[in-house]
Amino acid sequence: MDDPELLAERFEAHRGHLRAVAYRMLGSLSEAEDAVQEAWLKLSRSDTTEVANLGGWLTTVVGRVCLDMLRSRTSRREDPLDVHEYAQVPDPVVSRADRADPEHQAVLADSVGLALLVVLETLPPAERLAFVLHDMFAVPFDDIAPVVERTPAATRQLASRARRRVQASPPPEPDLGRQRQVVDAFLAASRGGDFDALLALLDPDVVLRADTGFVTAGAVKPLHASRIVRGARNVVEQALTFSRFSPYARPALVNGAMGLVTAVDGKTFSVMHFTLRDGRIAEINILADTDRLNRLELPALDG
Repeated sequence: MDDPELLAERFEAHRGHLRAVAYRMLGSLSEAEDAVQEAWLKLSRSDTTEVANLGGWLTTVVGRVCLDMLRSRTSRREDPLDVHEYAQVPDPVVSRADRADPEHQAVLADSVGLALLVVLETLPPAERLAFVLHDMFAVPFDDIAPVVERTPAATRQLASRARRRVQASPPPEPDLGRQRQVVDAFLAASRGGDFDALLALLDPDVVLRADTGFVTAGAVKPLHASRIVRGARNVVEQALTFSRFSPYARPALVNGAMGLVTAVDGKTFSVMHFTLRDGRIAEINILADTDRLNRLELPALDG
């Protein structure tokens, strides 16, 4: 067993990387922290004197912990509806629009977009693990295979299936300046209640996901009250419904892309993330679950 203090120092050197892996696996900042902590507990109880690559060892440990957490989520989901019809919006990483928070850089790393995380949420746990570890963090299939209990060849197929799902959507607009122009125009049109202006900003096949979390009615089990809205006209109608809150929205960087944070008297009501393709808004992902929002560390935004 390594010296405890030295082992802790070596672990801390990998914490940022491990948190980034877990965030991509789970889409939850709090659960990512739990997974990293579980990895530390496993490390502290293990004999690592023969481990040549501690970073690789820890990455696969975190991957296994996350896989178990994802499988637990799946087993708890009793609703018969297709998971694609749920508005499952991952935890956003929010920074000021004029600069990114240095503490978030390890999590964002390659500015993983919220739209990508939404796609990852639809993948079976083993596919998600194979894709995240191999395609995002270059972990060899030989190392991933024991975690998913498959051969390296079968693990390669898992990642391939996930990759096809991810690549089905065209790449988003990378220019932050262009993103800011469109988001500012969206905000102005929302504040003005301008239906036609909003319609002109949206892709005809735009998808809006509004994750409001769960509600409980008496003794009935919690139900997911979130929704998915498809099509430009439907999305505009939904946007105008909430236009009264638009004066309180402020621009922010959400997972490295332009978004809006709506807060009144210090209480955050929503975080919106926009995905642009071909100059128009193709996706809007909204987290409006107050319980989850209260757990996020959000920066102070300009008024």
